[in-house]
Amino acid sequence: MLQISRRLSRRCFCTAAVPRPWLFVGLGNPGDKYKGTRHNQVGFEMIDAFAESQGISMNMVHCKAIVGQGFVNDAPVLLAKPQTYMNLSGESAGPLAAYYKLPLNRIIVFHDDMGLPCGVLRLHQNGGHGGHNGLKSVTYHLRRNREFARLRIGIGRPPGQMDPKAFLLQKFNATARERIDTALREGVGVLKLLLSKGLTESARHFNTEQKYKHIRLQTMQA
Repeated sequence: MLQISRRLSRRCFCTAAVPRPWLFVGLGNPGDKYKGTRHNQVGFEMIDAFAESQGISMNMVHCKAIVGQGFVNDAPVLLAKPQTYMNLSGESAGPLAAYYKLPLNRIIVFHDDMGLPCGVLRLHQNGGHGGHNGLKSVTYHLRRNREFARLRIGIGRPPGQMDPKAFLLQKFNATARERIDTALREGVGVLKLLLSKGLTESARHFNTEQKYKHIRLQTMQA
């Protein structure tokens, strides 16, 4: 059961005794219509996978998002799935960051990426939007600042001359679904590492592993 819980959230997470929380934001579209599609669900699925792995309940509504909060060891974490629809994601992410007074280096956005093969991940400290409307919106509502981290989740490119918009709204086939499920487990692993080791060290090792995974997939497809 979802509940609106604002005052409790900040009181628990914004005290001198508790480190500044991390904010993980998964981009997607709400509703069953979009469930399981390439463009619209992988960010949400990463949030759900991490929440389940850590026993965090996504049971609050705040700043136009479904939100969960918890601790991973001693690190406080806020998980958010904006319900604004993809292209307006910043209307949720920006106010959440402002409400908890979070610096950009405590924010990570999870999003789909056609520039990576299906199931390949990348963790970056900053970057542009690459034409992704959800990232455009988040950047705009973070005062046009791009210095927030993002976990890119590869969904591959459309085959042949297929319209990219149609491709993005398709559901994954069995092979792609298996790769995404593996990627979600790998994503959970690097996020746990990030919370203990920090972003820079975690990203360096993880991106090297994912680079070789990328090469393996290219070899299989050749």
